[in-house]
Amino acid sequence: MVKLNVQKVVFFAISVMMTVAVAFPAQDQISFDRYFLNKTMRVDYYHTGNSQEEIISLDKICQQGIWSGSIKNLIDPFKRGRYLVKVYDSISGQLIFSRSYDSLFGEYKTTDEALKGIRRTFHESVLVPFPQKKIVLAIEIRDRQNNFHQIFSQEIDPNSVYIVREKLDPGVKVFEILKNGDPHQKVDLAFLAEGYRLEEEAKLKKDLEKFVRVFFTQEPYKSLKNNFNIYGVFKPSDESGCDEPSYGIFKRTALGCSFDSFGSERYLLSEDNQRIRDIAAAVPYDAILIMVNHQRYGGGGIYNLYCTFTTDNEWQEYLMLHEFGHSFTGLADEYYTSQVAYNEFYPRGIEPVEPNITALLDPKNLKWKDLISPGIPIPTPWEKEEFDRLDMAYQKTREELNEKIARMKREGAPQEEIAKLEQMSEKLSLEQAKKVDDFLARSKYAGKVGAFEGAGYSSTGLYRPAVDCIMFTKGKKPYCPVCQQAVRKMIEFYSE
Repeated sequence: MVKLNVQKVVFFAISVMMTVAVAFPAQDQISFDRYFLNKTMRVDYYHTGNSQEEIISLDKICQQGIWSGSIKNLIDPFKRGRYLVKVYDSISGQLIFSRSYDSLFGEYKTTDEALKGIRRTFHESVLVPFPQKKIVLAIEIRDRQNNFHQIFSQEIDPNSVYIVREKLDPGVKVFEILKNGDPHQKVDLAFLAEGYRLEEEAKLKKDLEKFVRVFFTQEPYKSLKNNFNIYGVFKPSDESGCDEPSYGIFKRTALGCSFDSFGSERYLLSEDNQRIRDIAAAVPYDAILIMVNHQRYGGGGIYNLYCTFTTDNEWQEYLMLHEFGHSFTGLADEYYTSQVAYNEFYPRGIEPVEPNITALLDPKNLKWKDLISPGIPIPTPWEKEEFDRLDMAYQKTREELNEKIARMKREGAPQEEIAKLEQMSEKLSLEQAKKVDDFLARSKYAGKVGAFEGAGYSSTGLYRPAVDCIMFTKGKKPYCPVCQQAVRKMIEFYSE
């Protein structure tokens, strides 16, 4: 067990500590066949703490199916997550694998509860290629200056009798949607079904077809379709839908998804990591998309963990593409007027690691300077004050209306009265989206790449690449050129 105290900036590690600092090796220096088998090692652990402390303790280690990731690109060149898993050869100390990622705990520690010192525990996993010989697995965390520090280290013997080698869940059904080749050279997507009963299998198949079709209407997925393998994974739920705590609604479902995550009514997550991993293990996967059988607007996306989206609302296409931008590529939210559960998610004066937002600390060396439109000023002026008035007024109305709907549902109000309010809410949402689209389309620098203030949940101090993007506002719209470039690089990383 390892404990991190951020205030004192003191880091402790147990089990096995690295005795030699290892230089970051070039990709071509690492031979997959020398160090690994074509299998997956899943390391489960508990992540406990609050805003000031973190404790990581090992749960169990599992052997699973084939390794789905690249066997060429073993070292993470992006490092976009707030955590980083590293695998070292135990004898030589050679770094042989790394991946960055975000986690539920990483989000929790920015919430009001965590700031009050309330400790919570989350179950998490990291997946690595199955080693041939003993390894040291280390986990690092970013500090407030975005520097990594090791907080956990454990020697693992792949021949240990305690490594779990259980068979897959027999109640899981797999649909092979798209097969373009070797999982080592493709991006393997697993669409997990949530809140579908056994008798809803036909609906599930239609939803899978619909969202895969939508996925490939968007660039750069459309142009790189041959780089993907796609699977549907179905574990029937006892009930349809998912939990809605603020409505007083709870369902028995396969993956345990719930609205109101971290106190945000539209944030849809699951804290049941073990169930998700056990069900997803039925297929080789690089990324998980959880498709929730529900009409209400909701979703979420956490880098290198999973994304969620609901299937039957007006914004279903936007939800999937926006949330997958988070979970697969590590794109940041570019909006800043909506209510979120976080406090100072991006520390002031520190450059964010995400590729599509910037603190603009060095305007002459903007991280997307190769894509800046000729002659555009940096920072880029836009009609921000007028936009803020337009959107903030709507956000206030939306919040009040949603609170009223939630209260009426908890109190058992007549269904027809609730339905009227829900229709009103949907109508307002559509009208507002059209107003916003029309407003941004008239912006002086619409369609240009620059540095527009307002991003990452912050009205000031953070900048986005374009006046509009699917990471900024709702609707059927593209990723901006900066986001597209980042997505393309991630696809190429997995499929080389």
